[in-house]
Amino acid sequence: MAPSTTRRYPFPPVRPAAAWLPARPWNGLTVLDAYCCQGGAGMGYYLAGYNVLGIDKDPQPRYPFAFIQGDAVEFIARHGHHFGFVHGSPPCQGYSGTQKIQGNDHPDLIAPTREAMESTGRPWVIENVSGAVPELRNPQMLCGVIVGLETYRHRYFETSPGFTLTVPDHPVHTVPQAKMGRPVPPGHFGHYVGNFSGVPRARQVMRVPWMNRDGIRESIPPAYTELIGRQAAAHIGAATGALAA
Repeated sequence: MAPSTTRRYPFPPVRPAAAWLPARPWNGLTVLDAYCCQGGAGMGYYLAGYNVLGIDKDPQPRYPFAFIQGDAVEFIARHGHHFGFVHGSPPCQGYSGTQKIQGNDHPDLIAPTREAMESTGRPWVIENVSGAVPELRNPQMLCGVIVGLETYRHRYFETSPGFTLTVPDHPVHTVPQAKMGRPVPPGHFGHYVGNFSGVPRARQVMRVPWMNRDGIRESIPPAYTELIGRQAAAHIGAATGALAA
């Protein structure tokens, strides 16, 4: 059985979870969702059975779970050991082609996030875009087609030592994809980045009905972290059983 993380935290959330969340069985674990934005990653972990606490430097009023506003790296280093699992999505703007073209400067937070996560003694995952792959260690890639979404949206996931993420085979892309930020033509998959149009369709495709455009273009589809969360819970449960044996 997975270990419980019901201990009293020394950091009361500034906002409780939303009342509209669907019911599901709790797996006994709580995940820390760092750099949480509007909660794409958090929703996947919730559907996988976790309780969720998000932290972000910005207020994130659309985030549907318990929330704290603050510095993610500092919070992970101080409190990450309280959680069953830790997820981090450091800002990806510095690794995106659009931002490089525009010459914008953004902080590289992958290494500090990894260092903080390693100090917790808990299993963890770091997510980012393809441009960040050189900064990630042996990442696994998830694509929307793998989890049944009509979008490709490749994202890369580095996991803590000892936790191996098993990813299904990546199918060949046979459906054309709309150009970046453009309306989706008939017979195409959406590419929901930048100042795209068609927010209602994006919400449906990505399965994020509570998000606005800003949240969608930076979000992880919940289906990705639901897959990761189920594997992480099995890993934690197996490790706990081995220690008890």
